[in-house]
Amino acid sequence: MTTSDSTRPWYILPVIVLSQFAGTSLWFAGNAVIGDLQQDLGLAAGAVANLTSAVQFGFITGTLIFAFFAISDRYSPRWIFVLSSIAGASFTALIPTLAQGMSSLLVLRFLTGFMLAGIYPVGMKIAAGWYRRSLGNALGYLVGALVLGTAFPHLLKALGADLPWRAILYLVAAVAASGGVIMGVLVPNGPYLAQGQKFDPLCVIRLFKIRNFRSAALGYFGHMWELYTFWAFVPFLITRTSAVSVMHPSLLAFVVIAAGTLGCILGGYVSGHWGSHRVAFFQLFVSGLCCLISPLLFGAGAVWVLIILILWGVTVVGDSPQFSTLVAQAAPSHLVGSGLTIVNSIGFAITIFSIQLLGWVTAHLESEYVFLLLFLGPLVGLLSMRPIPGDSDGMDQKEVANC
Repeated sequence: MTTSDSTRPWYILPVIVLSQFAGTSLWFAGNAVIGDLQQDLGLAAGAVANLTSAVQFGFITGTLIFAFFAISDRYSPRWIFVLSSIAGASFTALIPTLAQGMSSLLVLRFLTGFMLAGIYPVGMKIAAGWYRRSLGNALGYLVGALVLGTAFPHLLKALGADLPWRAILYLVAAVAASGGVIMGVLVPNGPYLAQGQKFDPLCVIRLFKIRNFRSAALGYFGHMWELYTFWAFVPFLITRTSAVSVMHPSLLAFVVIAAGTLGCILGGYVSGHWGSHRVAFFQLFVSGLCCLISPLLFGAGAVWVLIILILWGVTVVGDSPQFSTLVAQAAPSHLVGSGLTIVNSIGFAITIFSIQLLGWVTAHLESEYVFLLLFLGPLVGLLSMRPIPGDSDGMDQKEVANC
């Protein structure tokens, strides 16, 4: 079976994007109602960092297990997406009845993160089954959907300010499960769906001998040090600046995080003319600059705070699809899947350390200096990226050609 842009059903990408958005709304569902959870369950002040880290750890574990057992190669990826969406939604919906304290809440958030490994990466694989030449733009939309999904619980919290936190979690769960069902019903496996390479940790380690792969991976790691920690602590930042006076904190958190969708989509288009390396470098530079000037936000007027926060939201994630593209381009074709898996896993592991560090620092440092710590990620990433990639890494790739 073959297809092209003219013969592919028009609704394929919109449905995949909608389903990806719905499924990834589970990611920050707990963060959106953290104040209510702390009050009703008696959670400690570090709950934000712990809950976010539990989801990240679950995602890392799920990603590695899915890759090691080649689950999305052995079984239909769309049905994996369906089952993962329903299971993740169920674990979120169980929080109001099963969560009695921090321990049970962490378990449920870990399990939700585990199921997200069957949503986010698998959604990209489903898209790759339908798109070939325009895959870069398609992935830009998919990462944009992840951003919107991440922000969505904050929007629900803002619009349903009078709703109990339990109702908000039920709504998020319903949206996620519906997204999985829509994917299963409307999106069959695409004509370009190919079986991936078996996950081989030894070969993956050798990938880091390839200069461009190593450069792209280190840039991605620096980006990840900043990204999820910024998202997790956006409400903390908002409530301590003048921006809180002009907009509901949850609504503003949604706007700031959701702005990253624009960065992902525009970055995908611009990369076709400017190159993924330049786009990633520029956006990482701008988000790093926002980290450096973050102390000024605490004394600035509301308009300036809003401008900087939205700019930060656009660039903090807009480089993500481009880093994934650079990693995929640098790896030998038979190891692209494994390369992306290990780079994503290490990147999400880094987010746990960053989130925990900032969670600890917020209790021991003046608020205006907390976000300076995020600059460490962009700094390392920018220094690690070569000015402009060379023609190829052919000589380096020979070292992993036999894997």
